[in-house]
Amino acid sequence: MKCKKCGKEMFVALSCRQRCSCPSCHQKRTLILAYHLNENVLEKVSHRQYVFTIPKRLRLFFKYDRKLLGKLSKAAWETIRDVLVEVTGIEDAIPAMIAGIQTFGDLINAHSHIHALVPDGIFLDSGTFVKVDTIPMDKVLQIWENKVFEFLLKEKKISLDVVDTIRSWKHSGFSVNNDVQIKADDKKGMQRIIEYIA
Repeated sequence: MKCKKCGKEMFVALSCRQRCSCPSCHQKRTLILAYHLNENVLEKVSHRQYVFTIPKRLRLFFKYDRKLLGKLSKAAWETIRDVLVEVTGIEDAIPAMIAGIQTFGDLINAHSHIHALVPDGIFLDSGTFVKVDTIPMDKVLQIWENKVFEFLLKEKKISLDVVDTIRSWKHSGFSVNNDVQIKADDKKGMQRIIEYIA
């Protein structure tokens, strides 16, 4: 795209040359991303999709303060890291994760949550993969909840009273699900899950 006044050229990523949502352009980017990750990035090990959600009471903060979305994604990664360090006993364990930030739910309502693709284990500095067969999901949920409360308190979005109130609820609204597994040799399944996350 070229400015008619100054002559400066600017690349517009969308093939339709618009700067808004374009289903055609988005689908093209999604397919390219899924192919690239599947062929060039992801190791041939089994993966799981993790979905990290937060209570409705907290979702409004993410709707109006978008920088919090990056902190939400970081909290998801730190949650997985902390659990894998505890399960494996390897202190410097650094898990791999590809995360997609979603800001709406099925009903197009404000619902910030994270979809993440995580290998079923960790990679050591040597490149060796250490498979982890069982992840204690109650521990994952507990750490996730603590991480979200921690950064929202630090950002002064909530008070300790809010934390106590949410923790007193029978169903807090926090959840982490990892039921979807993609086997190491399931390239089509991996393609579909990456497209879904993207």
